[in-house]
Amino acid sequence: MESTKTKPENTALQEPEPKTETPLFKAPKKKRKWMKWMVIVGVIVVIVYFVTNILGAGQQMISSAYLNGTAERMDLTVSVSSTGTVTPINDYRVSSLVMGEILEAPFEEGDWVEAGDLLYRFDSQDAQDAIDRAQLALQQAQLSYQSTLNSLQPFATSAGMVQKLHVKVGDTVSAGTVIADITDSATMLIDIPFHSSDADMLYAGQSATVTLEGNMEQLSATIRSISGAEEIGLGNVRLRQVTFEVSNPGALSAGTTATAMVGGVACASSGIFEQNRSYSVMASASGEITSLYVSEGDWVTSGRVLATIGGTNANTTLENARLSVESSQLSLESAQRALDNYIVTAPISGEVIEKQFQAGDKVDSTSLTAANGYLAILYDTSTLTFEMKVDELDINKIQTGQEVSITVDAADGKTYTGYVDKINVNGTTLSGSTTYPITVVIYDPDGLLPGMNVSADIIIEEASQVLCVPVDAVQRGPYVLVAPASAFDANGNLKDLNQAEQRDVTIGRSNDKYIEIISGMEEGEIAIWENQASDLYSMMMGG
Repeated sequence: MESTKTKPENTALQEPEPKTETPLFKAPKKKRKWMKWMVIVGVIVVIVYFVTNILGAGQQMISSAYLNGTAERMDLTVSVSSTGTVTPINDYRVSSLVMGEILEAPFEEGDWVEAGDLLYRFDSQDAQDAIDRAQLALQQAQLSYQSTLNSLQPFATSAGMVQKLHVKVGDTVSAGTVIADITDSATMLIDIPFHSSDADMLYAGQSATVTLEGNMEQLSATIRSISGAEEIGLGNVRLRQVTFEVSNPGALSAGTTATAMVGGVACASSGIFEQNRSYSVMASASGEITSLYVSEGDWVTSGRVLATIGGTNANTTLENARLSVESSQLSLESAQRALDNYIVTAPISGEVIEKQFQAGDKVDSTSLTAANGYLAILYDTSTLTFEMKVDELDINKIQTGQEVSITVDAADGKTYTGYVDKINVNGTTLSGSTTYPITVVIYDPDGLLPGMNVSADIIIEEASQVLCVPVDAVQRGPYVLVAPASAFDANGNLKDLNQAEQRDVTIGRSNDKYIEIISGMEEGEIAIWENQASDLYSMMMGG
């Protein structure tokens, strides 16, 4: 057996072992185990913290992805909203139809004028001259027409009996052709000579007595005239003729002789009766006798039409004369209307907003263009209105007379009221959507001015204490997601979506915020709906 021997220790002879440096600290094995446990615990804490935050984040995701609202009873106002710009109920830009110098302009900006008040008066001398010329032309045309008419309708120039007709219907006549002879035998005339010295004592209109020779019948007479010329009678006696007028009793005829006595003055000799007047009616134009209105022996009065001359030429001449009168009448009326244009009156009652011309100014094309084509601007601000656009989906809800709530930013947000005055069915289509203009009248526009912008709500209906939820809560179907109270945390945030149920509902009236629930939910129940504005929800859904 081999054994191993060791040399006896000889410190003196042994080489000294090399020295190694001893570390200042060297952890014992137990301390290294403690460090491992510390790392393990730290990892666990981190994991727990991470898991807790992930779960919290999940909870927060669910809460922010949904909004909620409670079904509650409220007064629901259904309205249609829009905007508009305030305008006066009526406005007018006063223009000029004439040029010239302005003589009067008795108003100023800011004045209130009534309809019909004078605004401007222009110098109208030229227009008056045109009227005078038109009146003369009309008179001339009327005379010409009457003359033409008279020439085609021969008439009696004084009363008398138709002694003879020289034409019959169908005869052709020319100017100068005799139509009829007329004699006035109702009144007879007689010239009786008187001594000049006696004639000087007589006068026209004086009563006299005429004695018929033969039967010595006496008739009343009147002096018509006394001749100024003297005649020399037998024995160189100076005589003057006195004409007497006697009403014919019926038997008196031309050729009968008579004497006369005027008061106590006797005539110098007798005279011979003759008709008061005897004349012939002649044609003044050429044509055909189309009508006869008298017969021989008829008594006619002055102006009585005896016949009508017609035919193509005659009718054309008369029609041309008539048209000339009508044309002259129209010219006169036009000139008179033109004169009216020189007086400019207020067409409406309202406030003068602008006055472009003053008295003494001359209005011409240049100055009128510089004034934008008008003399003045009037606004009837007694009533203010505005126009609002209503969507085609809402237009059938609108009726005239409906109340309108109006807010105006320029009036410190003050609320006004008005009513729907007019509904215009002439819609405007843009991008596939049609709107209709609605005119609203403001009841009390105090503080409002034309041009101010307004926001308006047309009140369609007002319901008292109806069950409502926010409009966004109702989904197409219609249905509502209803969650119990246990689905929410202490702060009212949704924590458990799985507890929500889909509930079919019957809906009623609505406005832009709330909608009426007729059935399907109870008061106090909570509706939830997706928060469309949540980026987190969009990300979770893969958006």
